[in-house]
Amino acid sequence: MKIDISEKWLPVYEALDSSVRIKIINLLSETSLNVKEIASKLQLSSAIITMHINKLEKAGIVKGERTRSKGGVQKICSLVVDGITIDFPKKAQERVKNHEYIVPIGHYTDFEVTPTCGLATTEEIIGYFDDARYFLDSKRVDAKILWFTQGFVEYKLPNYLLATQDPTELEISMEISSEAPGANKNWPSDISFIINGVNVGQWTSPGDFADEMGKYTPTWWMRNINQYGMLKVIRINEKGSFIDGEKISDIKLNDINIRNKQWSLKLEVAADAEHIGGLTIFGSGFGNYDQDLIFRLYYTE
Repeated sequence: MKIDISEKWLPVYEALDSSVRIKIINLLSETSLNVKEIASKLQLSSAIITMHINKLEKAGIVKGERTRSKGGVQKICSLVVDGITIDFPKKAQERVKNHEYIVPIGHYTDFEVTPTCGLATTEEIIGYFDDARYFLDSKRVDAKILWFTQGFVEYKLPNYLLATQDPTELEISMEISSEAPGANKNWPSDISFIINGVNVGQWTSPGDFADEMGKYTPTWWMRNINQYGMLKVIRINEKGSFIDGEKISDIKLNDINIRNKQWSLKLEVAADAEHIGGLTIFGSGFGNYDQDLIFRLYYTE
């Protein structure tokens, strides 16, 4: 989850301002539990736990689903975020000093993928499921979602940095998840990020999500396959490479040939990865974030 310093995110800050709710988050990080189970573990009443769960739900940190059992209706609570990144406001002068590049999901320049795989626009499937030939279809430039089990897609873009500008940080954001046959929230996948031929690090996606419809996913899209992903933000600066604020390698900005006239980004699930669970990339019009691949290069004059 990516938030900023604004009133819009007050429910998140309020949800975290409680030792009880922190304990609930830690419990749910291990497994889903119903309200009575949480109350028993924390030695509090179900009514009090319900109040705390409601605040966590309002913040989008926890999701509760009502299910029927022999004992009646119960509410099963699950943790739905794996981290929170807070963007603090920057000085106006710093904020404008960046080059921004938006790359549509279908504008890859090279690929090598294995089924399950496919692409779709916001209006239709491109070709047929699990036929990698359609990754070369002329309609693929309009793709807003793509997925594959193993392999890579590579994007190239121009570098508009001037000789008088000194780069300080490269930021790349994208919405991604694993790719399971159908969908499976417990389907880990090791996804590598390779920039200008340099592997800056790896992130293990926990699963492929279809428990609810993506906020921007078209209504015609099948409900039993990938609906949304997680927003991941990669930052590379003089201190190393980070994803959502957590360091993934010591690769620094100068190590990736940042002054090249063009850049490349390869998103790969390697054949020798420990978890080969595929990759789904969500663009604008799909998932929970209405965006394509976004690159920002910050610099000083």
